[in-house]
Amino acid sequence: MITIEEFKKKQLNTSRLIGLDLGSKRIGVAICDENQKIATPLKTINKSKFEDLINELEDIIKENNIKGIIIGNPINMDGTFGKSSQSVNDVSKAISKEIDLPISLWDERLSTVGAFKLTENLGINVTKREKNIDKNAAAFILQGAIDFINN
Repeated sequence: MITIEEFKKKQLNTSRLIGLDLGSKRIGVAICDENQKIATPLKTINKSKFEDLINELEDIIKENNIKGIIIGNPINMDGTFGKSSQSVNDVSKAISKEIDLPISLWDERLSTVGAFKLTENLGINVTKREKNIDKNAAAFILQGAIDFINN
């Protein structure tokens, strides 16, 4: 795994990335366009075996010519790393051993809240918002990272 600054140096301006929101039960997946301008929610993967996650990610990578992965890091509001952050770190390291692409963690504080509020502003009902919260949070994470990469 690499820092976001190293990640930025390794990226071509025309390559698609995926963003992941690693939850305890579900994993949100988002994808950006090849100009790295807009992140779009792609899908939600129900967490099962690690091997299934890797297979699913490999399929997405092949189908969409993905050149890098951004993973949301749930840092505590005070900037410390709690159990969730440690868990994401462990899973991210395991993913990096299986998938040969640049992978970087991105501070995801408030991404779920942000995604939920954004969809609220769009007038989407609560049930639908909750159903899509994981992939929307992944899009929120990826958008933050690509905005950083582009500046």
